[in-house]
Amino acid sequence: MNAYAPRRQSKRWLDGDCPREILAVYYDKREPSDRYTIFYADVNKDDRDVWFTYAGLSEKGQGYHGQLRRHEVQDFRYRNAHRARKWSEVHEPVRDWILADIKMMREGRDA
Repeated sequence: MNAYAPRRQSKRWLDGDCPREILAVYYDKREPSDRYTIFYADVNKDDRDVWFTYAGLSEKGQGYHGQLRRHEVQDFRYRNAHRARKWSEVHEPVRDWILADIKMMREGRDA
């Protein structure tokens, strides 16, 4: 069986200094508490499915983590393709939160 490799957004969206750990960035102006949805390349596999880690963030950089199954992520990305956001357009507090989150994930993985 082939190893599953998640698909990233194109360089058009993940421009500038976007970390490799990010798969996709979405922005929804209708949702005040989680305007940004960030999908990470951090994938967890069990015997039945593949789980993706994501973060929902406000414009002030406050947020939460969650996990979705592969088909749920595919559905989300299909329904929200028109809400894709360039990394360079992400608000500074959100970018800082994401970079700190990635740093924490790296440290946890290396420990």
